Amino acid sequence: MGEGLSTDTTARATGSENGAVPAQPVRASNAWRTLAFIGIAAATAGLAFAVVRMTMRRPPADPTAERIQSLIDEANRLLKQLDEEKGG
Repeated sequence: MGEGLSTDTTARATGSENGAVPAQPVRASNAWRTLAFIGIAAATAGLAFAVVRMTMRRPPADPTAERIQSLIDEANRLLKQLDEEKGG
């Protein structure tokens, strides 16, 4: 028989006749694709969690707004007291 017409089964199992390495099995390719998908999903979930957490955070208390509200409450209390004195 001539060269290249070998009937050796090990040659067919390990590679082609010209010595080229066979393509990766489909399983390995699917595993990498699955891992990439999981990685992208995890990164997206982490980013979404961070964004939601930042938007849900309350702004720090404004001392000026608190002071204004306390003055309004005091004025309302004094007006109510004044109305009670006029009526009674």
